[in-house]
Amino acid sequence: MKSVIWAQFSKDKRNPLTVLLFIMGSILATLLFARGAYTPTVVPIFSDDENAIAIESKWEVLLNDNHAIQFVITEPDQARQDVRDGNADVAVKLMESDYQLVAANELPGVSFVRQHVEKVFLREAQIAAITQSEDEEKFRSEIEDYLSNAPFQVVSQGLDNEEIPNYDIRTQLLFAFTFLVSMFIAGFKVNNVMQDKVSGIWDRLKMSPMGKESMYLGYIIYSFLITLFQITVVLLVFKYILNYDVGDNLWIIILISAFFTFSMISVAMLITGLVRTPEQFYAVYPSFIPLIPLISGAYMMPGTITNPILLFIADLFPLKHAMDAILSVVFYNAGIADITMSLIIMLLIGTVAMGIGINLIERRSN
Repeated sequence: MKSVIWAQFSKDKRNPLTVLLFIMGSILATLLFARGAYTPTVVPIFSDDENAIAIESKWEVLLNDNHAIQFVITEPDQARQDVRDGNADVAVKLMESDYQLVAANELPGVSFVRQHVEKVFLREAQIAAITQSEDEEKFRSEIEDYLSNAPFQVVSQGLDNEEIPNYDIRTQLLFAFTFLVSMFIAGFKVNNVMQDKVSGIWDRLKMSPMGKESMYLGYIIYSFLITLFQITVVLLVFKYILNYDVGDNLWIIILISAFFTFSMISVAMLITGLVRTPEQFYAVYPSFIPLIPLISGAYMMPGTITNPILLFIADLFPLKHAMDAILSVVFYNAGIADITMSLIIMLLIGTVAMGIGINLIERRSN
């Protein structure tokens, strides 16, 4: 077993570029897509009225009270052209006390913008109706002071009187892309079993005193170590260098990653048993793996996927359970007892997939 592990390590030692590129790839993918996830929606606003400058200045300040949407004053022709070209989903034509949306399609973002704009205009209409004979600025200040100390206060609170977690999509994407890259590393390392069988190295190993169990164990242990190494390095970089919030229980996250790594190596072993050559594996595995995070909802906010068929398929793969466990630890401060079921399910998936995969490989060899 030790000789197999050392032989696999020697391969990567002579050519460490692949592992390093995978590590850098997971870091860069997270930085690229997480930054885009936090970019506010830009909406052009314009006016065709005679006092367009005053109208635009007034409503720009009032509309930009939502950090998810950024309203930008734009020339009327340019705003309409942006909508026609698809550079903007919607633009807002402003009037003194009314508005009009300019949109080419009824996309989800258009409805979101409409709700916000309608709320702002309705609020301003109510204030204007009340302050017809009073100083508007003074009255607006009094309203804001009153609302800040209103007699009835709405307090948001989580289950069991707990504080609502501070959800951060960047943290979720960090783990999603880290695990995606780790699935590729695990698969390519496990495929060394098939490569060594084809090249004849496996036959020479069988002539040694080493048993088949030790040979398989050597490949599995090395794949496990190098994959877990990649995950750990990426998490340490994000936590201590890039200052991402990965929770306070890093050791629990690494434990979850270890269970996920074993389970994913088993899935890779199962796919290895289903194909006949290393080339077939390289054709099937890279095409199949990117679908798992999509089906599991790893790139989306929790609860986005509600289709029962997709949810059932996602439960068959370890990524769904690993992401559920990690998000519980990071956002809800869950402990070992709270994530035990996810760990057991990943272990069960790994055990079944490993057994079937090795059995298929052995049957083909015989």
